[in-house]
Amino acid sequence: MSPRVKALAVHLFTATGAVFAMLAMLAAIEAQWDLMFLWLVVAFVVDGIDGPLARKYHVKVNAPEFDGVLLDLIIDYLTYVFIPAFALFKSGLMDGWSGWVMIIVITFTSALYFADTRMKTKDNSFSGFPGCWNMVVLVLFALEPDWIVCLAVVTVLAVTMFVPLKFVHPVRTERWRWLTLPMALGWTGFAGWAAWVDFHPESWAHWGLVVTSLYLLVAGAVQQLWPERR
Repeated sequence: MSPRVKALAVHLFTATGAVFAMLAMLAAIEAQWDLMFLWLVVAFVVDGIDGPLARKYHVKVNAPEFDGVLLDLIIDYLTYVFIPAFALFKSGLMDGWSGWVMIIVITFTSALYFADTRMKTKDNSFSGFPGCWNMVVLVLFALEPDWIVCLAVVTVLAVTMFVPLKFVHPVRTERWRWLTLPMALGWTGFAGWAAWVDFHPESWAHWGLVVTSLYLLVAGAVQQLWPERR
């Protein structure tokens, strides 16, 4: 298989995320939240794999007619932002005015963040919360906190999108990758498990989601507090 064919295959693989986004949206419209999150987890897996493949097969050189970064951002906005915000709005976790505030804040701030050319740091981490609302909303579905807690979480994370706090990239941030990557894989597994059992309150997956989510949220800030010695 030629390098060009391999590069084109990576673009095609990335584009499958749009299909999974549509399947997730169809499930969300029918309030099939477990099925919606299962499709979002599948899209999350695709998003985690396509980046390393794109770099391995040099898609910018071998298939430059397709902008893989733009393609990835379009799908990420659907699966990370748009569909999760819709689900949180329609699920009943945030009713009335709080739901309207949430859906406006998430979609508006995320659109700005995704277009921000400063979103990546020198060590390939994220500067500010990277708009992973799919992960946040899934945890909220699992824990089912009061609406005020949901509103507080959304507000704080939206603010942190535009402050110089570092959030690790599970694959590209080299520091602590030996721990970060297994944590991200663990989160994916726990997320799929929680959705598979329809967020049963006694599922151990919820504890796994809490532990892995907390690590992924604070690891970058901890790295900032304790810079790596050269």
